[in-house]
Amino acid sequence: MADLIYDVGAHLGEDSQHYLAKGFKVVAIEANPELAARLRQRFTTEMTDGRFTLVECVISEETGYQTFYVNETLSIWSTAYPQWAARNARQGTQSREIRLPSRPFAEIMKEFGVPYYLKIDVEGADLLCLDALGSFDRRPRYLSIESEKVSWKRLVHEFDRLEQLGYRRFKVINQLNIEADQAGVRGVEGNGATFVYEPGSSGLFGRDLPGRWLTRREALLRYRLIFLRYYLFGDDGRMKHWWITKVLRRIPLVRRATVYAWHDTHACLA
Repeated sequence: MADLIYDVGAHLGEDSQHYLAKGFKVVAIEANPELAARLRQRFTTEMTDGRFTLVECVISEETGYQTFYVNETLSIWSTAYPQWAARNARQGTQSREIRLPSRPFAEIMKEFGVPYYLKIDVEGADLLCLDALGSFDRRPRYLSIESEKVSWKRLVHEFDRLEQLGYRRFKVINQLNIEADQAGVRGVEGNGATFVYEPGSSGLFGRDLPGRWLTRREALLRYRLIFLRYYLFGDDGRMKHWWITKVLRRIPLVRRATVYAWHDTHACLA
């Protein structure tokens, strides 16, 4: 559907607001009940007029109920995966367990249709969404996922799966700069508008993304450096706590090189 976007992992609606401003209809998926309540409040008008649909569930392999870990320090780190919750605990945050309804992503897409753009940012369940696309003859023209940053094998598997689904062109987007970004938002009818991204936004997508589209090989070459930086300065980075690193980071260029941000992989059908 040319006027439809899925916001999988809608959080506080930072991205949904962007998509609505461009003139798209939005299907937002959010598991955290507290965030879902805030989404209903924020988009009351858009829900009434049918432009915004909220699906409250955990993305899973089967319909039912699943344990969900609500991060009480950083809501964006809430997850359905215990290994992600354990990682978050190592970073000094706390989570509480609750039981929530769960649905396969393919079931949701059968209900609402195949979107023009699919944004996936659900801590640990990105591949479940990708795998669901294999059940459909059509695919979203564009999609984005938060990239794997720990296991090179899993990152390569992501690209394998994307290529199997027909995606041949890629962009690697550093999310560190999104908050300061501002763009002229083009609506689906070409209407001009100005949009300032909120903290936590995923930013531009599709044809609006800067730079040229990369081949798989070119994108993976960029991820080599990203993986190295994460290995050294990421969540459990080898140099994260070295006193020499803390001293050197007073130098602006060094500080910029050692600050790690998450990256999104954007993909376009060939």
